[in-house]
Amino acid sequence: MDKDKAEFLKEFGDGYGYPDGPKSIDEIRATEFKRLEGLVYLDHAGATLYSELQMEAIFKELTTTVYGNPHSQSDTSMATSDIVREARQQVLEYCNASPGEYRCIFTSGATAALKLVGEAFPWSSQSRFMYTIENHNSVLGIREYALDQGATACAVDIEESVHCGKSLIKVFQHSSQRRHECQDYKAAGDTYSLFALPSECNFSGVRFNLDLVKMIKEDSENVLGGSGFHRNKWMVLIDAAKGCATQKVDLSRYPADFVAISFYKLFGYPTGLGALIVQKESANLLRKKYFSGGTVAASIADIDFVKRREDVEESFEDGTTSFLSIASIRHGFNLLNSLTVTAISRHTASLATYLRKMLLDLRHENGAEVCSLYRGQASMDMGPTIAFNLKRPDGSWFGYREVEKLASLSGIQLRTGCFCNPGACAKYLGLSHRDLLSNLEAGHVCWDDNDIVNGKPTGAVRVSFSYISTYEDAKKFLDFLHRSFVTSGNHCTRPCPERFSLDRGICVKSIYIYPIKSCGGFSVESWPLSYTGFLHDRGWVLKSLTGEILTQKKVPSLGLISTFIDLSRGILVVKTPRCKDKLEIDIGPDSQKHARDQINLHARRYDVQVYSDDVNVWFSNAVGRPCLLLRCAINRNFDHSKENGSAEGCRDVKSQLNFANEAQFLLISEESLSDLDSRIKLAHVEEGAQQSPIRISPNRFRPNLIISGGEPYAEDSLRTLKIGGNLFTSIGGCNRCQMINMTSEGGEVIKSKEPLATLASYRRQKGKILFGILLRYEAVAEEEQDRKYSRIKVGDEVHPSI
Repeated sequence: MDKDKAEFLKEFGDGYGYPDGPKSIDEIRATEFKRLEGLVYLDHAGATLYSELQMEAIFKELTTTVYGNPHSQSDTSMATSDIVREARQQVLEYCNASPGEYRCIFTSGATAALKLVGEAFPWSSQSRFMYTIENHNSVLGIREYALDQGATACAVDIEESVHCGKSLIKVFQHSSQRRHECQDYKAAGDTYSLFALPSECNFSGVRFNLDLVKMIKEDSENVLGGSGFHRNKWMVLIDAAKGCATQKVDLSRYPADFVAISFYKLFGYPTGLGALIVQKESANLLRKKYFSGGTVAASIADIDFVKRREDVEESFEDGTTSFLSIASIRHGFNLLNSLTVTAISRHTASLATYLRKMLLDLRHENGAEVCSLYRGQASMDMGPTIAFNLKRPDGSWFGYREVEKLASLSGIQLRTGCFCNPGACAKYLGLSHRDLLSNLEAGHVCWDDNDIVNGKPTGAVRVSFSYISTYEDAKKFLDFLHRSFVTSGNHCTRPCPERFSLDRGICVKSIYIYPIKSCGGFSVESWPLSYTGFLHDRGWVLKSLTGEILTQKKVPSLGLISTFIDLSRGILVVKTPRCKDKLEIDIGPDSQKHARDQINLHARRYDVQVYSDDVNVWFSNAVGRPCLLLRCAINRNFDHSKENGSAEGCRDVKSQLNFANEAQFLLISEESLSDLDSRIKLAHVEEGAQQSPIRISPNRFRPNLIISGGEPYAEDSLRTLKIGGNLFTSIGGCNRCQMINMTSEGGEVIKSKEPLATLASYRRQKGKILFGILLRYEAVAEEEQDRKYSRIKVGDEVHPSI
């Protein structure tokens, strides 16, 4: 045992690793999670992982037992009804809910459970929907039902303090929201309001004091002050989807009206199944309009008559329940119960406390803090979820997408962004309403790559632990942060480029053309230039039937499609191992008589040529999904208002482009490739890997031009250059993504961590991993008008101007 782990166990050994359980954490990982070998999984707040033994038990049951549709009286149907009834009981027991007071309604997930409450709640114009600012979007969505019925909505902040050993909770209300007045006025005695809170914030990990449940239900006047709404009958909704996995909601102590849970958050499988635990009396107040199979005792088709079922579960579970998934949850509960949730809470708390402490201790060489941690007040309990952002020595922010990208290369899976919790995100990041609207205007939306806007983070990095997490997971993550983000005296992320030596004879070594975006290219000895770059380069694109532009990032099989253009015949030839016959496409002047359409790509609008069905069927078979081939006819304009709106947006805003992402040309040097290859081999040896290191071919980087004759990375310093008498301008380095880690071998697409992992170790600059440079062709106007294009050929001299 190493020294660091010994220190950890000295402090946390009483709670870590299930010392009193049937298995230690090391035994659990070795026997039940063998698939995690070499992987650090830190997104348990997003989805915890199922145990392999759990799945074996489920598979055994489903392959030895016959379960029929429960809406029948057959033996197999009765067996299903029995297992569903037992599952309901197990859910109630998990939350310590009396079956005499509570019912368990199965839903398609926690979101569906929350939606059910929102759409069926007895809203009126005098109702109020009050919710903590730190709530998931699935809770915020209830606001639509409330406002639509004329009710008032209001977000609140919760502050907790300790005075004379007693916990004090205060509620601070934000401004009220009201959409319109509703004429449905009712007496105060018939008015119901709803208060919603999470048991644990999925952004920060703050656990809310559930004493608030009784305070709202029994002492709303004191909690809500003189708002007038305290005279309503208040119900309380707890979103326990995140918190329930490591700390139960004890409904015998905190009698909430509604609790939403999700089973894959608890034990990984099944997905698509959740539950709403509801007080029986509260369920009777819900107004459900729709009826379906299973929810009615009788109905008549040709008159307005329906008699609904009286049981709470049956009246709210539309259609046939997901009974095979329901049959599976008992194996997950058996697993958790064998360890006990109390022990799980202690285990995960030890890891989270350790990691928070170590993150706060991180320092750069100049003494500056590395980590800005987002957490609640000191008096608030914290769950095993940790959100933070990282800073450079000068105080500027590392983008959270940079952290996620590098973590993935190191075999670490985590989550970044706002985690569908906009209130907590804005609160902890200090983003005002103006900031949020400004970010939206700049093009930032959920799940995009705009992690820094106007110098501020738009989201955070989140790591989260569950019952299967280990000290080694936390330690490997800390080692990754030290290695990748903490500066030391000898730290250098990017070597200074050397100048080109003109007397060495710099020349063009290779030329590549890529006719179809994201598909394979071909090499040539000579090729004509056009006002969009190389003639026909990225002149075609594949689009799904839903309008999505297909790229190798999302559809790796595009890399299996090879292309070649025969200029003399005016033919584009396309092949793939997935299709027996090659495809020949006429690209001559007479071929441009097909139908036209328009598409938008990287803030540009294109007129495109649409191909016939036989061409599209071939590509659909090649890709493995229905798609259309489009040819660029005219690039109409660039919307400069969106210039900074996309991390993948176009860099060359002055030139005409075909379907290239950022610029007309990509140039790399043979010496840079050779240096990268040497570094990969060295890293391979240092890691003690058994298999041979991967061979890095130039095609991984999809260059148009490979030059030879300078020092490694000297191209970084180029400003302008001439090739064979043609003038080009550099518009900067090319930021690399995980697409360069994919290659095709034997008709299959192979993914690895190289070469991006090695590039990240020495070619990072302000969140980008740079390799190669982007060029713009300074075309002569007369050339474009006369259609007498210049050419570049292998062997042409390169004359740089630095």
